[in-house]
Amino acid sequence: MRLVPRPPVGSAGRQRLRRLRGVAELLRPYRGRTIVALVSLVLATAASLAPPYLAKLAIDDGITPHDLQALDWIVAAFIGSALLYWGATYLQTYLVGWVGQRALQDLRLRLFSHIQRQSIGFFGRRKTGVLISRLTNDIQALDQLVTDGVVTLFSSTLTLIGTVVIMLLLDVPLALITFVVAFPLLAIGSAVFRYYAAHAYLLVRVKIANVTAYLQETLSGVRIVRAFGREEMHERRFAVLNEEHREANMTTVYLNAAYFPGVELLSAIGTAVILLYGGYQAIDGNVTIGVLVAFVGYLQSFFDPIQQLSNLYATYQQGMAAIDKIFDLLDTEPDMEDARGAVDLPEVRGDVRFDGVWFSYDPEGEEVTWALEEVNLVAPAGETLALVGETGAGKSTVAKLVARFYDPQRGVVSVDGHDLRDVTQASLRRQLGVVPQEGFLFGGTVRENIEFGRPGASELEIVAATKAVGAHDFIRRMPEGYETEVGERGSRLSAGQRQLVALARALIADPRILVLDEATANVDVHAETAIEQGLRTLLADRTAIVIAHRLSTVMNADRIAVLEHGRVVETGTHDELIEAGGTYARLYQTWAEQAAA
Repeated sequence: MRLVPRPPVGSAGRQRLRRLRGVAELLRPYRGRTIVALVSLVLATAASLAPPYLAKLAIDDGITPHDLQALDWIVAAFIGSALLYWGATYLQTYLVGWVGQRALQDLRLRLFSHIQRQSIGFFGRRKTGVLISRLTNDIQALDQLVTDGVVTLFSSTLTLIGTVVIMLLLDVPLALITFVVAFPLLAIGSAVFRYYAAHAYLLVRVKIANVTAYLQETLSGVRIVRAFGREEMHERRFAVLNEEHREANMTTVYLNAAYFPGVELLSAIGTAVILLYGGYQAIDGNVTIGVLVAFVGYLQSFFDPIQQLSNLYATYQQGMAAIDKIFDLLDTEPDMEDARGAVDLPEVRGDVRFDGVWFSYDPEGEEVTWALEEVNLVAPAGETLALVGETGAGKSTVAKLVARFYDPQRGVVSVDGHDLRDVTQASLRRQLGVVPQEGFLFGGTVRENIEFGRPGASELEIVAATKAVGAHDFIRRMPEGYETEVGERGSRLSAGQRQLVALARALIADPRILVLDEATANVDVHAETAIEQGLRTLLADRTAIVIAHRLSTVMNADRIAVLEHGRVVETGTHDELIEAGGTYARLYQTWAEQAAA
């Protein structure tokens, strides 16, 4: 086993305190119940410390002098302390669980909302599985810290302090012998354990996030895995990640196996020393039998909380590693935020313009690669602008800037003269519709997916939208019609059916500006014909930016722009560009030959 020491801490300590205050803020709405839980915990701890002292009184004041009345009162007090312990523990356990679950529920919602606000670029940099791990594995680790850890911290600390005070009150020499035997060895062992455990538990969180991320990616691409017969390769890779996770966990196992039995051994040695020394003192009459019995009972109360606090350190490290990862995510500011003083975009006619636009996906890189260079485009209100060009020409980048998934580094993208950087994103998206290359559907029914475009849409509106794009007939023929479950990502529908539902979803939202990104790329000729009929309805009387490789989709556009290497090289109608005999004419000839083959 190779132990990796904890990395040096600079300002990380202050950051850790800030994040702990952030966790404490989660409890603020429930501070009344939190206070009652703490009071219950104090009462339960006090009741748990009573039995050894009551045993001492029973022996010295009841049994030895044969005082039955005193013995009866002591036994009654013993039963009373047990009932108090039961009631206080029940209340404390219930309230801590209630408050902890509510606080973590709030945190999970906050984390989910924060992820929802992130820009599109964020999801390109972060693995989906890692984000899922933050909301599942890391929240679970924090759950253990908040519910179990906090109770153990307060209870064990109070128990240890109470035990030390009672031991000193019972017999100072016996107490000092216990402390001299236990404290130095416990201090050294605990310091070594904490030193190595910090990195070990952080590494465990990293490895389980890697496992979750790979699992999510593999399940999402299971069709590709199956198509290429790469199951064994994925199993081998998953086995490697799983082994790394096991090795990281084994480091914590080695640490726990070395430390906690050591505490038990030290407890046994301490008990033996007290029995030997205290036994001689009892024989000589310097201490009573009751004091010796109580002392042996409190020895367990002395070592148990120390062991529990050390065990808590493992939970603490896992929880703090989770807190660090959760707050690293919460501290990640969206790349795209509304500018200070941004205004709501009024109802637009839909005039879209690009004026001298330059854009790079990595503007901070050593060598900036421009996806768009000096792009000037106009899509007048109510007209259709088609973008064509080879793969990588910059067509989809134009669409992303119109939707304001990104902002250009130079130049202006505007709608009706409004620079998109000066308006709120929400007001833009309310008047914008996007139909991507793959008609993504959410798990649920056909109706729910169409309603996603306009929640609360009526039955007549839904049917009208599907009829307009040519989706109503195939939906009606399905076993449960509009209530048919589409499966995860719409897996129970064909590619063409998914795209028609996506078009109906866009139509019912009634956007003023519509972006179609390769809407017919993944469907056959029959489905393409149906989709193109739906597109004619969808595009009527609205501004549209249409991206397509199949030039049949764009031939009737009001204007066609041809892009090469991020630059606009030609613009015009289909007939004008064919007559010019340039890049578009070449692309069209190639497409026509492939379509005829």
